[in-house]
Amino acid sequence: MSEVNYKNYEYILEALSGKGGEDILFMELKDLGALADNFILVTGNSEVHLKTLTEAAEEAFEKHGTACSVEGAESSNWRLVDAGELIVHVFSRKGREFYRLEKLWADAKCFEYHDEREEF
Repeated sequence: MSEVNYKNYEYILEALSGKGGEDILFMELKDLGALADNFILVTGNSEVHLKTLTEAAEEAFEKHGTACSVEGAESSNWRLVDAGELIVHVFSRKGREFYRLEKLWADAKCFEYHDEREEF
């Protein structure tokens, strides 16, 4: 796997991980003609969890002075937090399997995020 430049967005990855986000994937799309340079995909396990993850992304962007907007705030499968060059996709398990963005953007450079501070 080639090197992925996710460090500028580690604060979002940490926020999502801190709220129990699952299967967190950072995708670098800037050379692929996507709507944004980068995507973060994260899976939640309930509608309440999707809301929590969406709010965590919004709050993290706000703390870093980045404007964002939310689409699909009431969806039970897919919510999107758009901050321009970075879009956070918050999925239910069903939604992630259905939309399969990892397959759609298979040529993207990817980084699976795991919070190293977590203790098992």
